[in-house]
Amino acid sequence: MTQPTLLVLAAGMGSRYGGLKQLDPMGPNGETVLDYSVFDAIRAGFGKVVFVIRKDFAEAFKQTVGDKFRDRIEVAYAYQDLSDLPEGFSLPDGREKPWGTAHAVRAARAEIETPFAVINADDFYGSDAYLQLARHFESSTGEPELRTCMVGYPLINTLSEHGTVNRGICRVQNGALQSVEEHCGIAALPDGSIEGLDLAGHKVGIPADSIVSMNFWGFTPAIFASIEAQFVEFLEKRAQEPKSECYIPSIVDNLIRSEQTECKVLTSSGTWFGVTYPEDKPFVQAAIRQRIQDGDYPERLA
Repeated sequence: MTQPTLLVLAAGMGSRYGGLKQLDPMGPNGETVLDYSVFDAIRAGFGKVVFVIRKDFAEAFKQTVGDKFRDRIEVAYAYQDLSDLPEGFSLPDGREKPWGTAHAVRAARAEIETPFAVINADDFYGSDAYLQLARHFESSTGEPELRTCMVGYPLINTLSEHGTVNRGICRVQNGALQSVEEHCGIAALPDGSIEGLDLAGHKVGIPADSIVSMNFWGFTPAIFASIEAQFVEFLEKRAQEPKSECYIPSIVDNLIRSEQTECKVLTSSGTWFGVTYPEDKPFVQAAIRQRIQDGDYPERLA
C-alpha cells in the first residue's frame, strides 16, 4: 500500500493568539503541538509531510519544526501566496486577508501524489485519529477516486474557556457526513447552552453533542480538481469582498450535495484540544504532560 501524506496548514499567524502559535513550545523539551502531530502520523504509517506555510517565516519554520523530522519522514513545503490564483484571475487591490483553507490546501497541489490527511498546525488531535485515517485509506483503495472522509469531535469537547471559536457543524447519518456548515463566534453560556453565528450572521443555539469538523480531513489527489472548480466559482462571486474566504468544509459540503462524493465520518477515541487563545496554553501543556505520564508519548520526541 502507498503510504499516505500528511498536509499541515501552518500559514496562519494566529491573530487572536498574538503570534506564531505554531512555533510555541508546549512539550517538556520545547516540543510544539505540531511536533506531536507529525510524531503521531509517523507512528500511523504516513510516509510524507507537506507543510503549507508563508515565505516570510519559512526559514524559522524549517529550523524549528521541519528540520527535526527530515531523517524520519519525507518533508516538503508549499507556500500560500495571495496571488496564487487560477488562470484569468488577479489579486484584487487592497486584498490582505488569506483566501481560506481551500486555498491553503490548493497551494500543495504539486506536492501531493497519494491519499492525504489535512490538519491544522495548532490543533492536537490525538494518536488514534491518525491510526483511524490510515486504516481507512488502506481499506478504501477499491472505492471511487474522489473519496473523502473526516475525523469528527463532539462540539462540547472543542470549546475554549477563554473566548469564542469557529467550527464546522456537521449533520451525520449512518456514519456519513450529510452536510457541514461553518459557524463563528461559538461559546458556552452561563446556563450551559451553546450559541454561535451561522454563515448569515444569525445567532443560533447549537447542541453540545453536535459533531464538528476540526479540519481533520482525508482526501485523494482527485480533490484538487474539485477545489479548483469551486474556487473559481468563489472568485467569480466574491473576489472583491476583502474578507471573503473559501473553506474546505464548504467544498466538501457542495460535493456531498451534488452527489459527487460520500464523506465517511471516522470515530476517534482520542481528545482534541487547541491553542486558540494565550490563556489556553497552560491547559495544553498540562494535557501533554498527562499523556506523557500515561505512556502515550516519550519524554522527548526528537
